[in-house]
Amino acid sequence: MILGLLDGRPLPRTALDERLAALRNGPRSTALPRPGSSEDRQLIRWVAQVLLTEALCEAVAAERELPVTASVTASVAASVTAPGPAFVTAPGPAFVPAPGPARLDQRAAVELGSITAAAYEGSAAVRAVYDSVTAEVEPSPVDVAHYRALTGRPPVTRWHLVLPDGTFEADPETLPTALAEALRTAPPGEWVTVGPWTALLLATLAIPQNPDPAPALRDAARRAAFVRWIDRERAQRLTLVEGLEHPGDPAQPDNHHRH
Repeated sequence: MILGLLDGRPLPRTALDERLAALRNGPRSTALPRPGSSEDRQLIRWVAQVLLTEALCEAVAAERELPVTASVTASVAASVTAPGPAFVTAPGPAFVPAPGPARLDQRAAVELGSITAAAYEGSAAVRAVYDSVTAEVEPSPVDVAHYRALTGRPPVTRWHLVLPDGTFEADPETLPTALAEALRTAPPGEWVTVGPWTALLLATLAIPQNPDPAPALRDAARRAAFVRWIDRERAQRLTLVEGLEHPGDPAQPDNHHRH
Protein backbone atom coordinates (compact mmCIF):
# COMPACT_ATOMS: atom_id res chain seq x y z
CA MET A 1 0.00 0.00 0.00
CA ILE A 2 1.08 3.56 -0.62
CA LEU A 3 0.48 6.90 1.05
CA GLY A 4 -0.22 8.69 -2.20
CA LEU A 5 1.60 9.98 -5.25
CA LEU A 6 3.79 13.07 -5.51
CA ASP A 7 4.40 14.17 -9.10
CA GLY A 8 3.22 10.71 -10.13
CA ARG A 9 5.71 8.88 -7.92
CA PRO A 10 4.40 6.60 -5.17
CA LEU A 11 5.15 7.45 -1.56
CA PRO A 12 5.51 4.51 0.82
CA ARG A 13 2.95 4.15 3.59
CA THR A 14 5.69 3.48 6.15
CA ALA A 15 5.69 7.03 7.49
CA LEU A 16 1.93 6.89 8.06
CA ASP A 17 2.15 3.63 9.97
CA GLU A 18 4.97 5.01 12.10
CA ARG A 19 3.15 8.27 12.83
CA LEU A 20 -0.04 6.43 13.80
CA ALA A 21 1.89 4.05 16.04
CA ALA A 22 3.53 7.01 17.78
CA LEU A 23 0.13 8.59 18.38
CA ARG A 24 -1.46 5.39 19.64
CA ASN A 25 1.42 4.74 22.01
CA GLY A 26 1.78 8.36 23.08
CA PRO A 27 0.64 10.22 26.18
CA ARG A 28 -2.67 11.26 24.60
CA SER A 29 -3.63 7.87 23.23
CA THR A 30 -6.75 7.70 25.39
CA ALA A 31 -8.18 10.67 23.49
CA LEU A 32 -7.97 8.88 20.14
CA PRO A 33 -10.95 7.13 18.54
CA ARG A 34 -11.45 3.41 18.80
CA PRO A 35 -9.35 1.53 16.21
CA GLY A 36 -11.43 0.43 13.23
CA SER A 37 -14.18 2.97 13.83
CA SER A 38 -15.30 5.57 11.32
CA GLU A 39 -13.65 8.25 13.44
CA ASP A 40 -10.40 6.26 13.43
CA ARG A 41 -10.46 6.05 9.64
CA GLN A 42 -10.93 9.83 9.54
CA LEU A 43 -7.95 10.24 11.85
CA ILE A 44 -5.87 8.08 9.50
CA ARG A 45 -6.95 10.24 6.56
CA TRP A 46 -6.06 13.40 8.48
CA VAL A 47 -2.61 12.14 9.43
CA ALA A 48 -2.05 11.05 5.83
CA GLN A 49 -2.81 14.57 4.60
CA VAL A 50 -0.36 16.02 7.13
CA LEU A 51 2.34 13.66 5.90
CA LEU A 52 1.59 14.41 2.25
CA THR A 53 1.85 18.12 2.98
CA GLU A 54 5.19 17.58 4.69
CA ALA A 55 6.48 15.45 1.81
CA LEU A 56 5.34 18.03 -0.75
CA CYS A 57 7.13 20.82 1.09
CA GLU A 58 10.26 18.72 1.52
CA ALA A 59 10.34 18.27 -2.24
CA VAL A 60 9.77 22.00 -2.79
CA ALA A 61 12.49 22.84 -0.26
CA ALA A 62 14.92 20.61 -2.14
CA GLU A 63 13.96 22.20 -5.46
CA ARG A 64 14.48 25.70 -4.06
CA GLU A 65 17.61 24.66 -2.14
CA LEU A 66 16.20 26.04 1.08
CA PRO A 67 18.17 25.54 4.31
CA VAL A 68 16.15 22.97 6.25
CA THR A 69 16.83 19.99 8.45
CA ALA A 70 15.54 16.44 8.02
CA SER A 71 12.02 16.07 9.38
CA VAL A 72 9.97 13.18 10.65
CA THR A 73 8.94 12.39 7.08
CA ALA A 74 12.51 11.91 5.90
CA SER A 75 11.79 8.39 4.68
CA VAL A 76 8.98 9.74 2.51
CA ALA A 77 10.92 12.68 1.13
CA ALA A 78 13.92 10.52 0.32
CA SER A 79 11.79 8.48 -2.03
CA VAL A 80 10.66 11.47 -4.07
CA THR A 81 13.78 13.62 -4.45
CA ALA A 82 15.70 13.77 -7.68
CA PRO A 83 18.20 11.01 -8.46
CA GLY A 84 21.37 11.30 -6.44
CA PRO A 85 22.00 11.74 -2.73
CA ALA A 86 18.71 12.36 -0.97
CA PHE A 87 18.69 15.74 0.74
CA VAL A 88 17.14 14.22 3.83
CA THR A 89 19.77 11.56 4.33
CA ALA A 90 22.96 13.24 3.18
CA PRO A 91 23.49 16.48 5.12
CA GLY A 92 25.28 19.13 3.12
CA PRO A 93 25.47 22.91 2.89
CA ALA A 94 21.69 23.23 2.87
CA PHE A 95 21.37 21.72 6.34
CA VAL A 96 21.08 23.58 9.62
CA PRO A 97 20.81 22.26 13.18
CA ALA A 98 17.34 20.96 13.97
CA PRO A 99 15.25 23.69 15.64
CA GLY A 100 12.79 23.06 18.43
CA PRO A 101 9.14 22.42 17.59
CA ALA A 102 7.13 25.40 16.36
CA ARG A 103 3.95 26.39 18.13
CA LEU A 104 1.21 28.37 16.44
CA ASP A 105 -1.29 30.42 18.35
CA GLN A 106 -4.98 29.59 18.00
CA ARG A 107 -5.70 32.26 15.40
CA ALA A 108 -2.81 31.21 13.17
CA ALA A 109 -3.78 27.53 13.41
CA VAL A 110 -7.38 28.29 12.43
CA GLU A 111 -6.32 30.46 9.50
CA LEU A 112 -3.95 27.80 8.17
CA GLY A 113 -6.36 24.92 8.76
CA SER A 114 -5.64 21.94 10.99
CA ILE A 115 -3.73 19.90 8.41
CA THR A 116 -1.41 22.68 7.29
CA ALA A 117 -1.00 23.90 10.87
CA ALA A 118 0.07 20.43 12.05
CA ALA A 119 2.50 20.12 9.14
CA TYR A 120 3.90 23.58 9.89
CA GLU A 121 4.47 22.75 13.54
CA GLY A 122 6.03 19.37 12.84
CA SER A 123 8.18 19.96 9.77
CA ALA A 124 11.11 22.33 9.35
CA ALA A 125 10.69 21.95 5.58
CA VAL A 126 7.14 23.27 5.73
CA ARG A 127 8.30 26.26 7.75
CA ALA A 128 11.16 26.95 5.35
CA VAL A 129 8.84 26.80 2.36
CA TYR A 130 6.33 29.01 4.16
CA ASP A 131 9.02 31.64 4.70
CA SER A 132 10.12 31.40 1.08
CA VAL A 133 6.63 31.57 -0.42
CA THR A 134 5.45 34.44 1.77
CA ALA A 135 8.66 36.49 2.05
CA GLU A 136 7.39 39.35 -0.12
CA VAL A 137 3.78 39.40 1.07
CA GLU A 138 2.88 42.70 2.73
CA PRO A 139 -0.44 44.32 3.65
CA SER A 140 -1.31 47.24 1.43
CA PRO A 141 -1.37 50.78 2.88
CA VAL A 142 -5.10 50.80 2.13
CA ASP A 143 -5.62 47.67 4.25
CA VAL A 144 -3.61 49.12 7.13
CA ALA A 145 -5.53 52.42 6.99
CA HIS A 146 -8.85 50.56 6.82
CA TYR A 147 -7.94 48.47 9.84
CA ARG A 148 -6.94 51.56 11.79
CA ALA A 149 -10.26 53.22 10.91
CA LEU A 150 -12.23 50.20 12.12
CA THR A 151 -10.30 49.52 15.31
CA GLY A 152 -8.99 52.93 16.37
CA ARG A 153 -9.55 53.89 19.99
CA PRO A 154 -8.87 57.21 21.71
CA PRO A 155 -5.86 57.47 24.00
CA VAL A 156 -6.32 56.49 27.63
CA THR A 157 -5.84 59.29 30.16
CA ARG A 158 -3.52 58.68 33.10
CA TRP A 159 -2.65 61.13 35.84
CA HIS A 160 0.85 61.25 37.26
CA LEU A 161 0.17 62.05 40.91
CA VAL A 162 2.40 63.04 43.78
CA LEU A 163 1.42 61.96 47.29
CA PRO A 164 3.12 62.81 50.56
CA ASP A 165 4.78 59.40 50.54
CA GLY A 166 5.55 58.95 46.83
CA THR A 167 4.28 59.12 43.25
CA PHE A 168 2.09 56.89 41.08
CA GLU A 169 -0.06 56.87 37.95
CA ALA A 170 -3.81 56.37 38.02
CA ASP A 171 -6.88 56.49 35.82
CA PRO A 172 -8.81 59.59 37.00
CA GLU A 173 -12.01 57.55 36.96
CA THR A 174 -10.62 55.24 39.66
CA LEU A 175 -9.93 58.05 42.15
CA PRO A 176 -12.40 59.22 44.79
CA THR A 177 -14.81 61.52 42.96
CA ALA A 178 -14.26 64.53 45.23
CA LEU A 179 -10.46 64.25 44.96
CA ALA A 180 -10.60 63.89 41.18
CA GLU A 181 -12.80 66.99 40.83
CA ALA A 182 -10.52 69.03 43.09
CA LEU A 183 -7.43 68.02 41.11
CA ARG A 184 -9.11 68.93 37.81
CA THR A 185 -9.89 72.47 39.00
CA ALA A 186 -6.72 73.16 41.01
CA PRO A 187 -4.02 75.42 39.49
CA PRO A 188 -1.04 73.48 38.05
CA GLY A 189 1.42 72.39 40.72
CA GLU A 190 -0.91 73.06 43.67
CA TRP A 191 -1.45 70.51 46.40
CA VAL A 192 -5.04 69.49 47.02
CA THR A 193 -6.48 68.09 50.23
CA VAL A 194 -9.94 66.53 50.25
CA GLY A 195 -10.91 64.68 53.39
CA PRO A 196 -8.15 62.19 54.19
CA TRP A 197 -6.50 62.51 50.74
CA THR A 198 -3.70 64.90 49.78
CA ALA A 199 -2.27 64.90 46.26
CA LEU A 200 -0.71 66.99 43.55
CA LEU A 201 -1.42 66.48 39.83
CA LEU A 202 2.05 66.52 38.29
CA ALA A 203 1.15 65.64 34.69
CA THR A 204 -1.68 64.36 32.51
CA LEU A 205 -0.60 61.53 30.21
CA ALA A 206 -2.35 60.40 27.01
CA ILE A 207 -1.39 56.76 26.42
CA PRO A 208 -2.00 55.55 22.83
CA GLN A 209 -4.24 52.50 22.53
CA ASN A 210 -3.56 51.78 18.86
CA PRO A 211 -0.38 49.76 18.35
CA ASP A 212 0.91 49.47 14.81
CA PRO A 213 -1.37 46.90 13.12
CA ALA A 214 1.05 46.21 10.24
CA PRO A 215 2.84 43.22 11.84
CA ALA A 216 -0.41 41.39 12.65
CA LEU A 217 -1.87 42.20 9.22
CA ARG A 218 1.35 41.02 7.58
CA ASP A 219 1.20 37.70 9.41
CA ALA A 220 -2.45 37.20 8.45
CA ALA A 221 -1.77 38.08 4.80
CA ARG A 222 1.14 35.65 4.68
CA ARG A 223 -0.94 32.85 6.14
CA ALA A 224 -3.67 33.48 3.57
CA ALA A 225 -1.11 33.54 0.75
CA PHE A 226 0.43 30.28 1.91
CA VAL A 227 -2.96 28.57 2.13
CA ARG A 228 -3.69 29.56 -1.47
CA TRP A 229 -0.26 28.39 -2.57
CA ILE A 230 -0.33 25.04 -0.76
CA ASP A 231 -3.85 24.27 -1.98
CA ARG A 232 -2.75 24.89 -5.55
CA GLU A 233 0.40 22.78 -5.13
CA ARG A 234 -1.57 19.92 -3.60
CA ALA A 235 -4.03 19.96 -6.48
CA GLN A 236 -1.26 19.98 -9.07
CA ARG A 237 1.29 17.62 -7.56
CA LEU A 238 -0.45 15.21 -5.19
CA THR A 239 -2.65 12.26 -6.10
CA LEU A 240 -4.66 10.75 -3.27
CA VAL A 241 -5.48 7.07 -3.02
CA GLU A 242 -8.61 5.24 -1.94
CA GLY A 243 -8.93 5.06 1.82
CA LEU A 244 -6.62 8.02 2.34
CA GLU A 245 -8.79 10.70 0.79
CA HIS A 246 -9.06 14.12 2.38
CA PRO A 247 -11.20 13.69 5.52
CA GLY A 248 -13.48 16.47 4.29
CA ASP A 249 -14.06 14.88 0.89
CA PRO A 250 -17.85 14.37 0.63
CA ALA A 251 -17.32 11.41 -1.69
CA GLN A 252 -15.56 9.24 0.89
CA PRO A 253 -17.83 7.03 3.04
CA ASP A 254 -16.78 8.31 6.49
CA ASN A 255 -17.49 11.97 5.84
CA HIS A 256 -20.55 12.45 7.97
CA HIS A 257 -21.54 14.49 10.98
CA ARG A 258 -23.09 12.86 14.03
CA HIS A 259 -24.05 13.90 17.53
